[in-house]
Amino acid sequence: MATTWDDSTAGLLRLPSGRTVRGRGLRHGIPTGPDPDFGLYLLGHEPPAVDWPSRWLRWRDFWLPADRVDAADAFREAWSRSEGERAEIACLGGRGRTGTALACIAVIDGVPAAEAVAYVRAHYSPSAVETPWQRRYVARFP
Repeated sequence: MATTWDDSTAGLLRLPSGRTVRGRGLRHGIPTGPDPDFGLYLLGHEPPAVDWPSRWLRWRDFWLPADRVDAADAFREAWSRSEGERAEIACLGGRGRTGTALACIAVIDGVPAAEAVAYVRAHYSPSAVETPWQRRYVARFP
């Protein structure tokens, strides 16, 4: 049975296709409500274990993913799972790396790369995607 996020979920990003992905900061703890069905965690070190399927993408704070091929694959996996599962994307603060990943997922969903940062800032957080090189990464995302 397919499960998706409720519209009142904190940190929810609704993509143009109607799919939803939750972004969050790990330092804020697990939000109330249902657990995700899948998590993509963007950290410079291995994240703590969770009770749901997850994937770790090595990504230092304020930088870019250590492996861009692995990152593109992880974003596509999160996007694919979001069709019928509760997928979440999280870094420590929930803004820079999470916003960058959400913008790349928006590109996968059909948002033009040149507009993806603005889309995520308008629909997720005004402070998403923190650095110039993160913005360039999204603009050049395949």
